Amino acid sequence: MASVLGMLEERETAARVRVEGLREEVARLAGVLEAAEIELDRRVIAREELVEALAASAAETTAVTEAEAEAETVSSPAPVPGSIVPPWLKGLPVTVLAPDYQRILGVLEERQPAGQGPLKAREITLRLGLETTSAKVEGVRSKARRLAERGWLVQETSGAFSVGRRPVAGPDAGSSG
Repeated sequence: MASVLGMLEERETAARVRVEGLREEVARLAGVLEAAEIELDRRVIAREELVEALAASAAETTAVTEAEAEAETVSSPAPVPGSIVPPWLKGLPVTVLAPDYQRILGVLEERQPAGQGPLKAREITLRLGLETTSAKVEGVRSKARRLAERGWLVQETSGAFSVGRRPVAGPDAGSSG
């Protein structure tokens, strides 16, 4: 019978070792769980704070927009970003253009009094303070071409742009945005 008793003692020892290992694993997992719960709480708080901040910002923006809308006169409509570029006509103010187009004109008009030559799209992009990634340069080139097509700028054969206003006539003079 000694051998049966020895086998039982061996099994008891193995079970004791397994229980101790599982207790250590549970303690380790409890620490991991606690850290994960802390991170989750931080994420929830951050999201709630962001939602509150955005709601407050939206309320302020709405109030400012409503105040600006009341102050605006009917005779001078504000340009909308992405709005159509009207053909240039004598006496038409630059303020009818969207802000991006006004900035491009401004960069080129700064060069005119100094007698400096035309600028390429990349140079205009740099002077606007934008990154010179191909997407930004192409966006500026597209806007400058649209201004040239509508008579607000002159596009040189080299692809550079300079200030020069001229009336434009044609069936599609004001069709694209």
